[in-house]
Amino acid sequence: MFGYIAVNKSEMKFKEFDIYHSYYCGICRELKKKYGGLGQLSLSYDMTFLAILLTGLYEPETRVGSCKCVAHPFESHETRNNIFTEYAADMNMLFACYKCQDDWEDERKFGKYAYGRMLEAKAGRLKKEYADKVRTISLMMQDFSDAERSGDADIDTLAGLFGRIMAEIMAAREDEWADNLRRLGFFLGKFIYLCDAYEDVEKDIRKGMPNPLKQKFESPDFEEECKTILMMMISECCKEFEKLPILENVEILRNILYSGVWGRYEIVHEKRRQSQSQVTALDS
Repeated sequence: MFGYIAVNKSEMKFKEFDIYHSYYCGICRELKKKYGGLGQLSLSYDMTFLAILLTGLYEPETRVGSCKCVAHPFESHETRNNIFTEYAADMNMLFACYKCQDDWEDERKFGKYAYGRMLEAKAGRLKKEYADKVRTISLMMQDFSDAERSGDADIDTLAGLFGRIMAEIMAAREDEWADNLRRLGFFLGKFIYLCDAYEDVEKDIRKGMPNPLKQKFESPDFEEECKTILMMMISECCKEFEKLPILENVEILRNILYSGVWGRYEIVHEKRRQSQSQVTALDS
């Protein structure tokens, strides 16, 4: 369920993208410092949103630097680091461990199992530093996995369980903004889960994997129903976001929530539309 919380680069100013990318590079540096090269391999753009969101809300001291890396060995890139890029790196690592475990249990991918074991060995400190949060998220992940594998849970139940997990990740502190951040994370998590189920439904049908959208897929209203539900979820997410007193990099965050999160959905939707058009043409 990675790769959905991204920017729409075509609608960003160059300066805004440079700032966004500097937070991404900052998280990458945090992963390397704390978890080594194995940790860097788990990096995704999803947690960049979290780091920029929390930085804009709490306005911590942020260090601006530059670095070269394996991916860009000949060119220096600007980096931004603060307590929330560190937090985002830790949450990225935690999620990567869960993802490897889930892939192993679902599809018995030995590579994912081996990688997950190596990540767990590196991430042992998370259980001490975020003891209550890790315990809460672990219990929620287990409930989510059990419900998904049972095959009986409906789409709203499963999306809600994943939403609760994202809610805990978004609420970095227990303060006056915790409830808003949890609601934002809850609806964003539901949106992500629904997008993931929408993207994977055909593959899951072929492989006999659990997916709560399988029963709806053949319905003539499938596409319209999915789009409507997704719009409802992201609308609620944006409503909570707009309640937060964020000024710094607010346009970057709006780019992600109002446009960027739809990127993967639009690609899948268009491919599916073209495929169905070709089938219709052949049948006629």
